[in-house]
Amino acid sequence: MLLSQVTVLINGDSNIYPAGLTLPQLLEHLHLNPRLIAVEYNGEILHRQFWEQQKVQEGDRLEIVTIVGGG
Repeated sequence: MLLSQVTVLINGDSNIYPAGLTLPQLLEHLHLNPRLIAVEYNGEILHRQFWEQQKVQEGDRLEIVTIVGGG
């Protein structure tokens, strides 16, 4: 059975998204600039080189941190 939607925990909030999204597609869905964030995926820092192949799955836990510059 294929899921049409998945429930994902992002920064402590449970949200429902279309099934089959890659991480960059999810970030686009969230209106986040991928160049300005870091992602912890199920308790592990996920290096940017793996984002394209990482599909978001039911029950995943993400912590998304925005990088802020300053002086």
